[in-house]
Amino acid sequence: MFWRFMATIVKAKPDETPDSVIRRFKKKVLQNQVLTEMRRREYYMKPSEERKERKKEIERRRYARMKGGMG
Repeated sequence: MFWRFMATIVKAKPDETPDSVIRRFKKKVLQNQVLTEMRRREYYMKPSEERKERKKEIERRRYARMKGGMG
């Protein structure tokens, strides 16, 4: 799990344009969920609040799965 929080590095290939390097960097940042993690850590959340949020997310997914499977 530690490797996810390491620096995101993209090296330009010899024949690559700056735009394509930026595009690859953005894609890599999204894959590594850097922004998601940054937003999550922006404010402190008590452990009890984290548990409540996790529980709500599980219920949302369960409801969506049941609703999607019934139609």
